[in-house]
Amino acid sequence: MEFQIIWFVLWGLLWAVYFALDGFDFGAGILYPFIAKDEIERKAVIHAIGPVWNGNEVWLITAGGATFAAFPTTYAYMFSYLYTPLLIILFALILRGVAVEFRPKATSETQKKLWDAGIFIGSLIPALLFGVAFGNIFMGLKFDDAGYYGTLFSLINPYGLLVGLLFLFTFIVHGGLWVSLRVPETLAEKSVRTAKKFWYLQAICAVLFLALTAVFTNLYDNFIKLPFWFIVPALAVLCLLGTGFYLMKNKRGRAFISSALFIITLVFSGIIGLYPNLIPSSIDPKYSLTIFNSSSSPYTLKIMTIVVAIFVPIVLFYQAWAYKTFTYKLTEKEIKEEGY
Repeated sequence: MEFQIIWFVLWGLLWAVYFALDGFDFGAGILYPFIAKDEIERKAVIHAIGPVWNGNEVWLITAGGATFAAFPTTYAYMFSYLYTPLLIILFALILRGVAVEFRPKATSETQKKLWDAGIFIGSLIPALLFGVAFGNIFMGLKFDDAGYYGTLFSLINPYGLLVGLLFLFTFIVHGGLWVSLRVPETLAEKSVRTAKKFWYLQAICAVLFLALTAVFTNLYDNFIKLPFWFIVPALAVLCLLGTGFYLMKNKRGRAFISSALFIITLVFSGIIGLYPNLIPSSIDPKYSLTIFNSSSSPYTLKIMTIVVAIFVPIVLFYQAWAYKTFTYKLTEKEIKEEGY
């Protein structure tokens, strides 16, 4: 039982880190056609995420792999019940990756515009659909021992869309802040102004999320049983307010850190509310997939824990080095010389 709880926490942590890191890539890709008005600015935005976006996606692979290894039954049913939206997300991520890599090789303006559209679409779709997917998981999917009764269109419900918009606006703000830290000042100011506007939409969605979660889900049950855990959503609220405060004060680094912490605490608020469920059943709780009825054997979890203890610090060290080495403030001269 102890290893199952450990891996539930790790599962949530991996998703939280992924959204905090790749989230600003999504946001930058969504903002890309709106704040970059000439070729130099477009190169600047792409190069702002260029050295790190590939590494950030390692956390998605790790989160998916951890789900497969630690909770194989959940993995199987998740990719069955949510097959269509997850496949759409996969195609969008492929499109984004191809567009980022092939844009420098474009030989005409038409080709550049096509790859630019690919960056935008490949960022927008995952940002929205990840939120829709998690919103539906929070509500519970309509399944029992006979199977799943939902469709792609049943996932497009008010609460699912609300969580999708919350993710979308959060990533846009997060991405706008990241871009502002890396690009020349004129473009950075445009990025910050845009982030400020979307922060208000993010805050509205966050308030609605806190309110409607009590109506559409059972996430608050665990918090009511153990009020101590209310500290996590409270921290999320403080981080969101901190993001807005530092944005208005033009303290971009602090705003970005507050935004990352908001994403992490928001995800963990949902994870705490789900426990011990991984995919709740909206038909009857007895059909829910939990960390206890869908996990691997204790021996498997023990071996995986040892592997994680060895290799995750190595990955963290590498990514810290990559960020320290490649995430400096770009100059116009460097942008003109870059292949993007």
